[in-house]
Order: sequence, then structure tokens, then C-alpha cells
Amino acid sequence: MGHIDPTKEIFAQFRENDRPGPIHMLNLVRLRKEAAYPDGRKASGAEAYAAYGRESGPVFTRLGGRIVWQGRFELMLIGPQEERWDHCFIAEYPSVAAFVEMIRDPVYREAVKHRQAAVEDSRLIRHAVLPVGKNFGEIPE
Repeated sequence: MGHIDPTKEIFAQFRENDRPGPIHMLNLVRLRKEAAYPDGRKASGAEAYAAYGRESGPVFTRLGGRIVWQGRFELMLIGPQEERWDHCFIAEYPSVAAFVEMIRDPVYREAVKHRQAAVEDSRLIRHAVLPVGKNFGEIPE
């Protein structure tokens, strides 16, 4: 069974760490070949995920979200060789509150049903935005 939605406990930790400033969310998404809608409707995982993007996009944008990076998965150099990701991107939100507001928005809550049907497995990793260092392992002050 893949990871699709956060647990209530982890989401509570996410909300509690409401520091000022933007957050970056690294998204790694593996799609199902065929979407798994509870009502039995037919669509590919890619079609369902595209519907999620179309329907949730206006909420994401209205709350100040933007995609700051995306890439196409090519090869797992270090890590489980069976892992592959269909969508890899970093979404920026102006604050934790903006992300929480998106999750609670009624339009988003309807759109996320497409994501749940489309996704086989995913990772959603929150990051604080830092300045870029000159070398690996350097965190500028």
C-alpha cells in the first residue's frame, strides 16, 4: 500500500510548526496505471492526476502557491531501484497557513478525490527555504 494522504498526527505536527515565511514541498508522485475511483468511473492515473491539477490549480494560485522546480525522473542512482516517480516538483507556499487553507478549501477538497484515485504512491516532504551555499553541506548563515 502506498503513501497517499498524511496521517492526522503528522498533519497536526505540520500545523504546529507554523514558523513565519515560505515553505517548499518536494512532491514525488507515482501514478496508478488505471485510476481507482470509489464510484468505479474509468480513467488512467495520468488522466485523473491531470484533473486534480486542473481543478486544484486555481485554489493553489489564489493562495499564493507556485511551482518553483519540476523535473522528469530518469534514474535512481542511489536508493531503491524499484522506485520510479511520474511527477517530481517543488511547490512553494507563502506560509504554513496558506497550505492548510488550501487543504480545507471546498474546491480543493473536491479536486483531491482525483489525486487519491490517481496516486499509487507518493512522498511529500516539507522544507524550509535556505540560501544556497557554495559547496555540498554548507548552510549559509
